[in-house]
Amino acid sequence: MKILILGGTRFLGRFIAERALQNGHEVTLFNRGQSGPELFPEAEKLIGDRNGDLEALRGRSWDAVIDPSGYLPWSVAESAELLAEAAEHYTFISSASVYDHLEQPNIDENHSVGKLSTERIEELKKLEPQQAIAENYGELKYHCEQEVERVFQGRSLIIRPGLIVGPYDFTDRFSYWINRIAIGGEVLAPGRRDKRIQFIDVRDLAEWIIRMVESKANGIYNATGPETGLTMEEFLHKCKETIGNKVDLVWVEEKFLLGHEVDGWTDMPLWIPDSMNMPGFLTVNIQKAMDAGLNFRPLAETIRDTLDWEASRTVTERKAGLDPDKEKAVLNDWNEKGL
Repeated sequence: MKILILGGTRFLGRFIAERALQNGHEVTLFNRGQSGPELFPEAEKLIGDRNGDLEALRGRSWDAVIDPSGYLPWSVAESAELLAEAAEHYTFISSASVYDHLEQPNIDENHSVGKLSTERIEELKKLEPQQAIAENYGELKYHCEQEVERVFQGRSLIIRPGLIVGPYDFTDRFSYWINRIAIGGEVLAPGRRDKRIQFIDVRDLAEWIIRMVESKANGIYNATGPETGLTMEEFLHKCKETIGNKVDLVWVEEKFLLGHEVDGWTDMPLWIPDSMNMPGFLTVNIQKAMDAGLNFRPLAETIRDTLDWEASRTVTERKAGLDPDKEKAVLNDWNEKGL
């Protein structure tokens, strides 16, 4: 197949491109040429900007388009419309963040989504792209889906991943725990031990996406993991077991953490306090995707490979995770109170 990837050099896009090439496809990457320009010398590379400069795409044709870089519906509409007659199939990588009313677990693809009024969309168009995305990420992703389905009616695939993890993940949400366990000692573990969490290895997701594109599948699919329920305690113990370091997990109650201004998700990645009443966010139903062939590598492999990649990183500033001094202070206070 001739596959056009809008992006293709950062994280999920990178692994989608890699898998497509491994499967023998003819790959074209369209991006600004600023991230990983040395990657995939065997692929065709077109330089442009999906937010306003699509000229390099005109007059060309592909069997399929994969769009892992669309966040603004007006931008996605422009690319979809330009490619409507140039491609047979369009895959859009959306997000499980499109869902609203997260009070119940086991959300499937028919669950309600967050939507924006026409007036709000017009307001967001006036903002810088990153600011608009930060203010209404999930809702914008849903409206992106709508644009793709409008233009590629009956020949579009919408993927709604949850948290994506593994090598080259620069969000630091998963790797915080890998790094922290690797350091050892007393590790602050948040809230309930049996709190459900979800994530998917980027390589499993990319491999499945390419197989879905090869079959020109249509419809909407949630895509996260693992296959069976995973708790925070099980995850942290698997990190300990895999890394093999001496670690003492200290489970600290939610009320105590919040009282010490420990923020869920940012300070303690993968943890959403019960008080936020969002059990649906990390318990998404993925049965439809598994029925379509989504499968998962062992968690230990993801942990090991992420740790190996982390050892090669030169970036020292972290985007997520509890500051070591703050962690120590909270643990000292917890231990002193004998809680």
